[in-house]
Amino acid sequence: MSELMKARPIFNKSGDDSVQNRKIIKGETTGIFNLNEVKYSWAKNMYQVMVGNFWLPEKVKGLSDDATMFKGLNPAEQRAYKGVISFLTFLDSLQTVNLPHFSDYITSPEVNLILSIQSYQEAIHSQSYATILETVVSAQEREEIYYFWREDKTLLERNAYIGDLYQQFLDTPNDENFFVAIVANYLLESLYFYNGFAFFDTLVYNQKMIATGRMISYIRRDELTHVTIFANIIKEIKNEFPEMYSEKVIVDMTKIAVEQEIQWTNHILGDDIEGITKGSTEIYTKWLANQRMLSLGISPIYPDIIKSPYKHLEHMEDNNGEKTNFFESTVVNYTQSSSMKGSWDF
Repeated sequence: MSELMKARPIFNKSGDDSVQNRKIIKGETTGIFNLNEVKYSWAKNMYQVMVGNFWLPEKVKGLSDDATMFKGLNPAEQRAYKGVISFLTFLDSLQTVNLPHFSDYITSPEVNLILSIQSYQEAIHSQSYATILETVVSAQEREEIYYFWREDKTLLERNAYIGDLYQQFLDTPNDENFFVAIVANYLLESLYFYNGFAFFDTLVYNQKMIATGRMISYIRRDELTHVTIFANIIKEIKNEFPEMYSEKVIVDMTKIAVEQEIQWTNHILGDDIEGITKGSTEIYTKWLANQRMLSLGISPIYPDIIKSPYKHLEHMEDNNGEKTNFFESTVVNYTQSSSMKGSWDF
């Protein structure tokens, strides 16, 4: 078993913050946020995007209309709506609590900075789900949704698997467990949310639960930046600590994640949602896994899957670029770039 890693000290008076000696992990930082000298330019770029994406769930309008619309959903749609929100709530709850544990071992101030913003965004996402539930469903249903995993074996197994990977590193913080936890985080951010997002996007496409979909579009925009953060962390580990890096671990964990995601999505959506089938779920999940591997410089795991089956949702994939959701024009632009000046400005 590899030696235990050491969390960075709060203050290290003998540390060295110079760019030439800065490392993604296991560096000797002083603990001071010297952001005038930056080694990882991608972190600076991500900071600009993440701060520019600032939003608040309370500012998204129309949830009262969704409360009325929810009563008109068929039973399969209502069950899926509640089950998907339960899982997404768990994911963002886990991230809010766990991200600071990762940051304890990151020894680059610019990367620590964006991880703190990510943690804040994950908390905002949890508040978003609370805002949705407070408006759309009854108090009894809210309690059932938060603790759906107590009654649903498939969701319990899913949640426990993710939580156990993180806990494994907290209990034994060695190199191997750290890398596994980082990969788990990448897969959580890049795979586990997206069949749920596709469900809400499909409802919106069918003119249902428009405000919920609007909220989800902002959450998805944030999550895509989180995918980029951890893809870059993995690539920096490969570059600086090749002995820790394992493509086999990444591929093996991705295959498990894909199978779990397909199983869960088929369990909660199945063939009962207009526009989504068990077949489309399998193709979409494997296609998405291929895209996530390519982001890490790894060959597609499923080479026969080359296209997403959800062509009707393509215009709903990117809120930062030229493509926007068809309902996007009704949402306030929260970009705060005018207040961000200096060397980290927009």
